[in-house]
Amino acid sequence: MREFEFVVTFERGADDLMDLFFEYPALTTRSSTCFTTHDRMWRIDHVRGEKEALASFDDLFLDEDRCNECFDVVNCDTARMYHVLDRKTNARTVYTYREEVHRCHSIPHHVVDHLGDGVVFESRRTDGEYRWRILYPGEQPIGDLYDAIESDLREGLALEVSHLSRAGNWDVDSRVAAQLSPAHWEVLETAVEHGYYSRPRDVTVAELASLLDAPRSTVQYRLRTAEDLIVEQFVDAAL
Repeated sequence: MREFEFVVTFERGADDLMDLFFEYPALTTRSSTCFTTHDRMWRIDHVRGEKEALASFDDLFLDEDRCNECFDVVNCDTARMYHVLDRKTNARTVYTYREEVHRCHSIPHHVVDHLGDGVVFESRRTDGEYRWRILYPGEQPIGDLYDAIESDLREGLALEVSHLSRAGNWDVDSRVAAQLSPAHWEVLETAVEHGYYSRPRDVTVAELASLLDAPRSTVQYRLRTAEDLIVEQFVDAAL
């Protein structure tokens, strides 16, 4: 198995969707599932950000006349569908289905075209970066793949690639999400929404408890155990 990472960086003004990540630094998207063939791609993305950022994100990302994966042109003439699976004040979960991906030069298309089946993808967008982590069963070199992607990048985009030496820490966000209970999520989302993690804090634990109609000690415990899990998983993935 081989593992590497492609990072496409965007200049301001090169892509209206990516400009949102410059405008709203807390806005992020990550994929928990991404599958592609030579003709089709389907994926699930998790989006987090402030209410205003998500409203602007919805206007762009969910426009079915717009391609969210094109690196060669601003848009391409392919069939696509976007569907919101879950909508919260500070989060979205979005399903994407696209056909005729060979007509739109995205990273998944190039990777499958050069490496064949069996590829696993993970992606993340933040600030001015669209980062793809790739795992594939084989020993094929990726020099030609890099050249193919780079040759299709439109003006204002640049490509970097790096080999990763350690596999196994795939999608730490999803692993954390799977271990947090609904009660933990409720406390965390309320805390974020009301500015508990702002500096200075906009709300106290006692005020969160009042909002959640729960004992202060329970809210404090859920916050602490959720934070412990998030930090532990992050450090484990980063080291």
